Amino acid sequence: MEKNLLGIDIGGTKTAVIYAKETSGNIHIVAKKAFQTTTPDETIDHILLHLQKLMREHQLGQQNTHAIGISCGSPLNSEEGIIMSPPNLPGWENIHLVKMIRERFHIPCAIQNDANASALAEWQFGAGRGTKNMIFLTFGTGLGAGIILNGQLYSGTNDNAGEVGHIRLSDFGPVGYGKAGSFEGFASGGGIAQLAKMALMEKYQMGKSVPWCSRDMIDQVSAKMVAENAQQGDPLALEIITTSADYLGRGLSILIDILNPECIVLGSIYARNVPLFYPIMEKVIAKEALVPAHKVCRIKPAELGESIGDYAAVSIASNIQPKQ
Repeated sequence: MEKNLLGIDIGGTKTAVIYAKETSGNIHIVAKKAFQTTTPDETIDHILLHLQKLMREHQLGQQNTHAIGISCGSPLNSEEGIIMSPPNLPGWENIHLVKMIRERFHIPCAIQNDANASALAEWQFGAGRGTKNMIFLTFGTGLGAGIILNGQLYSGTNDNAGEVGHIRLSDFGPVGYGKAGSFEGFASGGGIAQLAKMALMEKYQMGKSVPWCSRDMIDQVSAKMVAENAQQGDPLALEIITTSADYLGRGLSILIDILNPECIVLGSIYARNVPLFYPIMEKVIAKEALVPAHKVCRIKPAELGESIGDYAAVSIASNIQPKQ
């Protein structure tokens, strides 16, 4: 059976409207229209306009479109379909977007936060395909998670399930999620940059220099710079990545012990740097996690890459059950 799916991926800088076809468990992105995210009113006008254009160009309508999925940053109310002032979307407060879409197109519509949506995408069409219990971790600028339990997305009582970045792993350490020493502080792009700044400052204060980052560039250091130099064998960069990988292992051990997943899928920074992270992380998990739970859990890099936002939005649409 073939499904026509529409998706809306709302990001802090760009928004995209996507048309995809799902056939026998496989998905194909047919068309996409992207534009800048601005004010709620202007962006919503563009969303409605580009949805209409896509539908007209591909002869889609109420009768042959399965659903429309919306992926957006937290916080939001997925049950009511309301965007509730995400930090990356200033001014987007109490936006009843699902209701607007339903009333305009008379097609089933639902919304999920971007981590949940990405979990659905990797579970259905990526690294978690074929599993019943899976955790997806973004491991990008921040650290969010989406959880699949018994073949269903678990979003919690009020959409706060999966906020694993808030778990404190140490009394001291880089700040993530407003908390020093948090999981996000150690296992995210922002956290790795903080670790690098501290390590670089130590070197320069001791009169040493670092070839890949001059003293006046310390504030501009990024996780990408650290990873690139670690791949080339730089000792300081490897030390920074080792710290991140160690705490990644500690955080994953907690998730393995609590949720007993078949698969943990890690995105972005991990997916691009598996050889740097995996051996250290796996050694920590072997020490920290329950052996029977660790044995059945595979840890895999995300497969959907830079297109995950597109797949995430249409995966929400795919999972909308038609009303009987």
